[in-house]
Amino acid sequence: MAAFPLTLLRRTRQAAFVVLQYALPHHLLSHLMWRLTRIRIGWLKNFFIQRFIRLFRVDMHEAQQPDPTAYPDFNHFFTRALAADARPLALGDGNVICPVDGTVSQLGRLEYETLLQAKGHRYVLSQLLADHSAAVRMFQDGHFATLYLSPRDYHRIHMPLAGTLREMIYVPGRLFSVNPTTVNRVPDLFARNERVICLFDTDAGPMAMILVGAIFVASIDTVWHGTVTPPRGKTVQHRDYRQHPVHLQQGEEMGRFNMGSTVILLFGKDAVNFSDDLTAESHVQMGQLLGSHST
Repeated sequence: MAAFPLTLLRRTRQAAFVVLQYALPHHLLSHLMWRLTRIRIGWLKNFFIQRFIRLFRVDMHEAQQPDPTAYPDFNHFFTRALAADARPLALGDGNVICPVDGTVSQLGRLEYETLLQAKGHRYVLSQLLADHSAAVRMFQDGHFATLYLSPRDYHRIHMPLAGTLREMIYVPGRLFSVNPTTVNRVPDLFARNERVICLFDTDAGPMAMILVGAIFVASIDTVWHGTVTPPRGKTVQHRDYRQHPVHLQQGEEMGRFNMGSTVILLFGKDAVNFSDDLTAESHVQMGQLLGSHST
């Protein structure tokens, strides 16, 4: 009998957490987090870093710089590089590798222009891609993978395939949390949150990497542009790179989250097959085999 009250209490807390997010000043809180994570007062930044390591059980042996006190501020610690041998890449003809450390939120095939967000929640491709009609056509009936990065994860983002950047689109929006509780309860979450859409040409055809912002994600960077946000815009912003190509190799870093969030991958129809052993809630690491494509 005791299990029922505990379950009810947990669900009540989850519902209250989600309702509270509708009222929170997302952007103000994220701005404050941006400032906090860049404090360079030695004892203070070391305190935050040490507490974070203990709270989230971060394995510093994997880091290129394993000494927590060597980082000039919390953000440099949070976006730390890994040791060279920490993430072997599953390279090979036709291999698609995982771009991040994290957890599979959902993956599979689009139902024409519909993606699965969570059980009971679907959203549409045109909203996710900010009504970019050409991009929507590229990915109709294609495949998607939604990968959630928790606070303890490595927060640099790498290329699943070698690719040439064609467009980058900044989409303003809300900053709801992207943890599983919120994803399961907020409709159209990924199409409502701020995001950076990166469109690439690859051997598997068009590929989109969508970097989704979230509360306390104080900044999103790409290697070719630097910091995309902040400052935060109020309108959709397009940047066309077809006249100034940016080529990135498989496994090469393409961006990073300054605090954690979600990456959504999109591929065209029949372009890839995801590994059979990957399902929702599978834990993944950057560089592991995500699937394959026909070259």
